[in-house]
Amino acid sequence: MNNPVYEAATIIVPLIFAIVFHEVAHGMAARALGDRTAADRGRLSLNPLRHVDPFGTIVMPGLLALLHMPVFGYAKPVPVNYAALRHPKRDMALVGAAGPLCNFVMAALTALAIGLIVRFYGMAGRPGPVMMFVLANLGNFIVFNCSLGLFNLLPIPPFDGSRVLRGIVPWPVARLLDRFEPFGLIAILILLVVIPQLFPGLHLVEHVLIPPRDWLLDRIGEVISWIGGPAAGNPGG
Repeated sequence: MNNPVYEAATIIVPLIFAIVFHEVAHGMAARALGDRTAADRGRLSLNPLRHVDPFGTIVMPGLLALLHMPVFGYAKPVPVNYAALRHPKRDMALVGAAGPLCNFVMAALTALAIGLIVRFYGMAGRPGPVMMFVLANLGNFIVFNCSLGLFNLLPIPPFDGSRVLRGIVPWPVARLLDRFEPFGLIAILILLVVIPQLFPGLHLVEHVLIPPRDWLLDRIGEVISWIGGPAAGNPGG
Protein backbone atom coordinates (compact mmCIF):
# COMPACT_ATOMS: atom_id res chain seq x y z
CA MET A 1 0.00 0.00 0.00
CA ASN A 2 1.62 3.24 -1.21
CA ASN A 3 -0.03 5.43 1.38
CA PRO A 4 2.44 7.53 3.42
CA VAL A 5 0.07 7.78 6.39
CA TYR A 6 -0.50 4.00 6.41
CA GLU A 7 3.24 3.35 6.09
CA ALA A 8 4.02 5.77 8.92
CA ALA A 9 1.40 4.11 11.12
CA THR A 10 3.01 0.71 10.56
CA ILE A 11 6.51 2.06 11.30
CA ILE A 12 6.20 4.41 14.27
CA VAL A 13 4.51 2.11 16.82
CA PRO A 14 6.63 -1.03 16.24
CA LEU A 15 9.83 1.01 16.16
CA ILE A 16 9.03 2.82 19.41
CA PHE A 17 8.18 -0.42 21.21
CA ALA A 18 11.29 -2.21 19.88
CA ILE A 19 13.35 0.63 21.37
CA VAL A 20 11.36 0.68 24.62
CA PHE A 21 11.73 -3.08 25.18
CA HIS A 22 15.45 -2.71 24.50
CA GLU A 23 15.89 0.00 27.14
CA VAL A 24 13.68 -1.68 29.73
CA ALA A 25 15.75 -4.87 29.33
CA HIS A 26 18.88 -2.91 30.26
CA GLY A 27 17.15 -1.59 33.37
CA MET A 28 15.78 -4.96 34.43
CA ALA A 29 19.19 -6.59 34.01
CA ALA A 30 20.80 -3.83 36.07
CA ARG A 31 18.21 -4.28 38.84
CA ALA A 32 18.81 -8.05 38.87
CA LEU A 33 22.54 -7.39 39.21
CA GLY A 34 22.24 -4.97 42.11
CA ASP A 35 21.59 -1.51 40.64
CA ARG A 36 18.12 -0.08 41.25
CA THR A 37 18.77 3.31 39.61
CA ALA A 38 16.52 2.71 36.60
CA ALA A 39 13.80 1.17 38.75
CA ASP A 40 13.83 4.06 41.22
CA ARG A 41 13.57 6.58 38.37
CA GLY A 42 10.57 4.84 36.80
CA ARG A 43 12.46 3.67 33.73
CA LEU A 44 11.27 0.05 33.89
CA SER A 45 7.88 1.12 32.56
CA LEU A 46 6.68 0.13 29.06
CA ASN A 47 5.13 3.60 28.77
CA PRO A 48 6.94 5.05 25.71
CA LEU A 49 6.72 8.59 27.11
CA ARG A 50 9.25 7.65 29.77
CA HIS A 51 11.81 6.61 27.17
CA VAL A 52 11.19 8.59 23.97
CA ASP A 53 13.95 10.87 22.75
CA PRO A 54 12.28 13.31 20.31
CA PHE A 55 15.12 13.16 17.79
CA GLY A 56 16.40 9.60 18.21
CA THR A 57 13.01 7.89 18.52
CA ILE A 58 10.88 9.94 16.12
CA VAL A 59 12.71 12.43 13.87
CA MET A 60 15.74 10.36 12.84
CA PRO A 61 13.82 7.11 12.10
CA GLY A 62 11.23 9.11 10.17
CA LEU A 63 13.91 10.75 8.02
CA LEU A 64 15.59 7.40 7.38
CA ALA A 65 12.26 5.88 6.33
CA LEU A 66 11.56 8.77 3.96
CA LEU A 67 15.04 8.33 2.44
CA HIS A 68 14.41 4.57 2.09
CA MET A 69 17.41 3.81 4.27
CA PRO A 70 17.57 1.14 7.01
CA VAL A 71 15.45 2.44 9.88
CA PHE A 72 16.89 2.53 13.38
CA GLY A 73 16.74 4.84 16.36
CA TYR A 74 17.43 5.22 20.02
CA ALA A 75 15.70 6.25 23.24
CA LYS A 76 16.89 8.11 26.30
CA PRO A 77 19.50 5.75 27.79
CA VAL A 78 18.43 3.91 30.91
CA PRO A 79 20.63 5.14 33.79
CA VAL A 80 22.97 2.53 35.24
CA ASN A 81 25.14 3.12 38.30
CA TYR A 82 28.31 1.19 37.51
CA ALA A 83 29.45 1.20 41.14
CA ALA A 84 26.17 -0.30 42.39
CA LEU A 85 26.58 -3.48 40.35
CA ARG A 86 27.82 -6.48 42.31
CA HIS A 87 30.64 -7.23 39.86
CA PRO A 88 30.85 -3.96 37.90
CA LYS A 89 33.04 -4.98 34.95
CA ARG A 90 31.29 -8.29 34.29
CA ASP A 91 27.81 -7.08 35.16
CA MET A 92 28.01 -4.03 32.89
CA ALA A 93 28.66 -6.44 30.01
CA LEU A 94 25.56 -8.42 30.99
CA VAL A 95 23.51 -5.23 31.21
CA GLY A 96 24.76 -4.22 27.77
CA ALA A 97 23.93 -7.62 26.27
CA ALA A 98 20.40 -7.59 27.74
CA GLY A 99 19.10 -4.98 25.26
CA PRO A 100 20.03 -6.78 22.01
CA LEU A 101 19.08 -10.13 23.52
CA CYS A 102 15.63 -8.78 24.34
CA ASN A 103 15.25 -7.56 20.74
CA PHE A 104 16.06 -11.01 19.37
CA VAL A 105 13.65 -12.68 21.81
CA MET A 106 10.89 -10.25 20.87
CA ALA A 107 11.52 -10.96 17.17
CA ALA A 108 11.22 -14.71 17.82
CA LEU A 109 8.01 -14.33 19.85
CA THR A 110 6.51 -12.11 17.16
CA ALA A 111 7.39 -14.71 14.52
CA LEU A 112 5.48 -17.25 16.60
CA ALA A 113 2.49 -14.90 16.76
CA ILE A 114 2.53 -14.26 13.00
CA GLY A 115 2.82 -17.98 12.28
CA LEU A 116 -0.25 -18.71 14.41
CA ILE A 117 -2.20 -15.86 12.81
CA VAL A 118 -1.28 -17.06 9.31
CA ARG A 119 -2.28 -20.63 10.15
CA PHE A 120 -5.67 -19.49 11.46
CA TYR A 121 -6.52 -16.86 8.85
CA GLY A 122 -5.03 -18.86 6.00
CA MET A 123 -7.79 -21.41 6.48
CA ALA A 124 -10.54 -18.88 7.19
CA GLY A 125 -10.00 -16.68 4.13
CA ARG A 126 -8.04 -13.54 3.26
CA PRO A 127 -7.53 -11.30 6.30
CA GLY A 128 -9.41 -8.02 6.26
CA PRO A 129 -7.85 -4.54 6.42
CA VAL A 130 -7.55 -4.55 10.21
CA MET A 131 -5.71 -7.87 10.30
CA MET A 132 -3.47 -6.82 7.41
CA PHE A 133 -2.61 -3.68 9.39
CA VAL A 134 -1.80 -5.81 12.44
CA LEU A 135 0.39 -8.13 10.36
CA ALA A 136 2.23 -5.15 8.84
CA ASN A 137 2.98 -3.83 12.34
CA LEU A 138 4.14 -7.24 13.53
CA GLY A 139 6.32 -7.70 10.46
CA ASN A 140 7.97 -4.33 10.98
CA PHE A 141 8.36 -5.12 14.67
CA ILE A 142 10.47 -8.13 13.69
CA VAL A 143 12.57 -6.08 11.25
CA PHE A 144 13.18 -3.30 13.78
CA ASN A 145 14.05 -5.69 16.59
CA CYS A 146 16.58 -7.54 14.41
CA SER A 147 18.05 -4.27 13.11
CA LEU A 148 18.22 -2.66 16.54
CA GLY A 149 19.72 -5.75 18.15
CA LEU A 150 22.45 -6.13 15.54
CA PHE A 151 23.18 -2.40 15.30
CA ASN A 152 23.69 -2.16 19.04
CA LEU A 153 26.14 -5.06 19.00
CA LEU A 154 28.67 -2.92 17.14
CA PRO A 155 31.72 -2.81 19.45
CA ILE A 156 31.90 0.98 19.26
CA PRO A 157 31.14 3.21 22.28
CA PRO A 158 28.49 4.01 23.32
CA PHE A 159 26.75 0.99 21.72
CA ASP A 160 26.00 -2.12 23.74
CA GLY A 161 28.63 -4.11 21.89
CA SER A 162 31.31 -1.92 23.45
CA ARG A 163 29.89 -2.68 26.92
CA VAL A 164 30.07 -6.40 26.21
CA LEU A 165 33.58 -6.08 24.79
CA ARG A 166 34.69 -4.05 27.80
CA GLY A 167 33.50 -6.80 30.11
CA ILE A 168 35.60 -9.52 28.49
CA VAL A 169 38.84 -7.74 27.57
CA PRO A 170 41.73 -7.14 30.01
CA TRP A 171 41.63 -3.99 32.11
CA PRO A 172 44.16 -2.01 30.00
CA VAL A 173 41.97 -2.49 26.91
CA ALA A 174 38.83 -1.67 28.93
CA ARG A 175 40.39 1.61 30.07
CA LEU A 176 41.28 2.40 26.46
CA LEU A 177 37.62 1.92 25.50
CA ASP A 178 36.63 4.23 28.37
CA ARG A 179 38.89 6.97 26.99
CA PHE A 180 37.45 6.50 23.52
CA GLU A 181 33.79 6.64 24.62
CA PRO A 182 33.39 10.47 24.59
CA PHE A 183 34.28 10.38 20.90
CA GLY A 184 32.05 7.39 20.06
CA LEU A 185 29.22 9.37 18.49
CA ILE A 186 31.69 11.25 16.30
CA ALA A 187 33.13 7.92 15.18
CA ILE A 188 29.64 6.63 14.36
CA LEU A 189 28.88 9.76 12.35
CA ILE A 190 32.09 9.27 10.39
CA LEU A 191 31.41 5.58 9.80
CA LEU A 192 27.75 5.97 8.85
CA VAL A 193 27.77 9.25 6.96
CA VAL A 194 31.20 10.61 6.04
CA ILE A 195 32.99 7.46 4.86
CA PRO A 196 30.05 6.17 2.72
CA GLN A 197 29.90 9.57 1.02
CA LEU A 198 33.62 9.59 0.29
CA PHE A 199 34.02 5.85 -0.34
CA PRO A 200 30.68 4.21 -1.31
CA GLY A 201 32.29 0.76 -1.24
CA LEU A 202 32.90 1.11 2.50
CA HIS A 203 29.26 1.59 3.51
CA LEU A 204 29.10 0.17 7.06
CA VAL A 205 25.34 -0.45 7.16
CA GLU A 206 25.17 -1.97 3.68
CA HIS A 207 28.14 -4.31 4.00
CA VAL A 208 28.34 -5.08 7.72
CA LEU A 209 24.82 -4.89 9.17
CA ILE A 210 22.44 -5.66 6.31
CA PRO A 211 23.79 -9.16 5.41
CA PRO A 212 23.46 -10.62 8.95
CA ARG A 213 20.10 -8.89 9.39
CA ASP A 214 18.80 -10.37 6.14
CA TRP A 215 20.13 -13.81 7.13
CA LEU A 216 18.34 -13.52 10.46
CA LEU A 217 15.11 -12.38 8.78
CA ASP A 218 15.32 -15.36 6.40
CA ARG A 219 15.58 -17.74 9.35
CA ILE A 220 12.64 -16.04 11.04
CA GLY A 221 10.67 -16.36 7.79
CA GLU A 222 11.37 -20.09 7.83
CA VAL A 223 10.03 -20.30 11.40
CA ILE A 224 6.86 -18.45 10.37
CA SER A 225 6.40 -20.81 7.40
CA TRP A 226 6.92 -23.84 9.62
CA ILE A 227 4.39 -22.65 12.22
CA GLY A 228 1.92 -21.33 9.64
CA GLY A 229 1.93 -24.59 7.71
CA PRO A 230 0.56 -24.70 4.15
CA ALA A 231 -1.35 -21.46 4.75
CA ALA A 232 1.94 -19.57 5.20
CA GLY A 233 2.67 -19.87 1.50
CA ASN A 234 -0.80 -18.58 0.59
CA PRO A 235 -2.28 -16.44 3.37
CA GLY A 236 -5.26 -15.63 1.18
CA GLY A 237 -6.36 -19.27 1.29
